[in-house]
This record gives sequence, structure tokens and C-alpha cells, in this order.
Amino acid sequence: MEAKSSQMVGKTNDNNKVGVIETWLRKHRLIFTGATRHPFTLSIRDGTVDFKSFKKWLGQDYIFVRAFVPFIASVLVKASKESDDSSDIEVILSGMASLNDEIAWFKKEASRFGVSLTSVVPQKANVDYCRFLESLMSSEVEYPVAMTAFWAIEAVYQESFAHCLEEGSKTAEELKETCQRWGNEGFGRYCQSLQNIANRCLEKAPDDLVSKAEVVFLRVLEHEVEFWNLSRLEA
Repeated sequence: MEAKSSQMVGKTNDNNKVGVIETWLRKHRLIFTGATRHPFTLSIRDGTVDFKSFKKWLGQDYIFVRAFVPFIASVLVKASKESDDSSDIEVILSGMASLNDEIAWFKKEASRFGVSLTSVVPQKANVDYCRFLESLMSSEVEYPVAMTAFWAIEAVYQESFAHCLEEGSKTAEELKETCQRWGNEGFGRYCQSLQNIANRCLEKAPDDLVSKAEVVFLRVLEHEVEFWNLSRLEA
């Protein structure tokens, strides 16, 4: 059940050519690691997580996932208009379809851990992240840029939770299902498909658009770190 960072910084599947994203991952390795090896997920991996922190994250992420649905829908619309490969739509649709199950899973886990989702108030970092997603839904945001954000959001979770399943982890039994949801090999392959799509689009894009996508990639990583920080308990 391993899907390590080395998979993401490897070469693209098509012609052994290092893609734009692989270049970014090397260039911004420290920032990417900060998002995918956050103290919160590391505490899950080493078995020291405070379950109050986990429950706090669970409630906030439920709110975010609901905002993620229209964002993916907007990426799907962009793909239908701008993509040069019809198979993109199939990959994006598979991700969108899985969100119905994901929302049901959040409700089930919230019930199991005694979290009242109707009482959860979105915190500032969550509100800011959702607004960022909304800004990417604009028709003025190009498909390669939106696709980059889509990949990055999914990749951070895949990398973070796959690490909690690797050999040597001490993840509590109660949290293994959570880690499996995003850390399983199937989700890793899905993220690789998103990365391949984003790479293909970026390799054909003009330099200014690639630069714009890189900024969005870094913004996603910043938002992810702030989102993980929401798990912190008040002193």
C-alpha cells in the first residue's frame, strides 16, 4: 500500500520526458513536503494524534468537500470546451462521482466520532480556501490552471495519507479507514492520471500560462498547510 513521493517526482508515463509538474516538485520540494508531511498527519502516522484534533479536522473537511463539488464540475466544463483529449472528461467524471460516496463517508465518520456536522462553523482558513476554489471556477481561468489546482489538491491528500499506511507507521486502528480512503493504491493511480493530464496541458501552454499555473500550485500548498493547521486545539 505504498504511494511514495518518488512516484510523483518520477518521469511522465508517455515518453520518459520530465514534465512541468515534476520540475515544480523538485523546485518547490520543501513547500510540497510541508503540505504532505504536516505535523497533524505525522501524528496520525506515529499514533500520537489527539482525537479531538482529528474530529476538528473531520468537521472542517466535510465543509470543504461540499465546496469541492462545484469546483470539479467547473473543471469538467472547462475540459469539455478546451481539452484536446476526450479521455480527460472520463477521469474528471470518475473523481466527481466518488464525491457522493465521500460525503456519505464523512457523515458516517462524524456519527461514529460524535461530531455534529450541522453545528460545525467554517473557520477562516477553510473559508479562504473555499473562496480560492470559487475564484478558480471563473470562465477566465484556463483549463490547464484549473487542472493543476485539481491535481495538487488531490495529490496532497494522497501523499499525506499514503505515508500513514507505509511500513513502520503506528496509525490507530480507528483511523486506518481514513488513511485508506486517500492513501490507497487506486487513489494513487487516479492522482497520477490527473498529473498526466495537467502535464500534457502545461507542456502545450504558453510560458505565461505555465507561470500562472505554478502560482496556483503554490497557493494550493499554502492553503493545504493552513487547512491542516485547523486541527490545532486552542491552548
